[in-house]
Amino acid sequence: MSDAEKTRQNILAVAADEIHQHGFKATSLSVILDRCAISKGALYYHFTSKLELGYAVFEEVYVPSFLGTWQPALAQKDPIEGLCEFFTAMCNEMNCSEVVCGCPLNNLCEEMANVDEGFRLRILTMQEKLNQLIVESLTKIEASLRPELELDQVAYFIVSAFHGSITLSKSSRNKELFQKVTSELCRYVRSLKK
Repeated sequence: MSDAEKTRQNILAVAADEIHQHGFKATSLSVILDRCAISKGALYYHFTSKLELGYAVFEEVYVPSFLGTWQPALAQKDPIEGLCEFFTAMCNEMNCSEVVCGCPLNNLCEEMANVDEGFRLRILTMQEKLNQLIVESLTKIEASLRPELELDQVAYFIVSAFHGSITLSKSSRNKELFQKVTSELCRYVRSLKK
């Protein structure tokens, strides 16, 4: 990896952390410059604006990480149990800063979807990708699922409930509440089977 690419990756990592901690609007380019120990020119060599940097963080850091957390659960032979194991593991592994700060992708979606069309379209694309992953996974075991289910709707509901529980945890700063809601979500997911 070239020095320029290392610098770019470092900027993305630092910006992702700053956006997670403070939100996109409150993220300071000056802080990113200081943390990366680079000049403003070096930043603008890679990203022409804060918005372009935000899009890159979303597409290159948050989305792959986000989809990557769901893929192992959905790749299991029984994705129903895979999802429940995933939700349970998220509850058990969530640390205090995650309870307080929430999901970086979820936060950015809530903050920017109604503010910037570029973010809104990127968020929509990401949501459709995740929905498709869930539908494909459930389609593989469709014979064992209740026949009346509309898998597309089921997938959106699962994601909405899970990310709603993260937002609830963040606003209440209550990990136990997150655990209870995800436990209820697992009960729902298991009820999809005949």
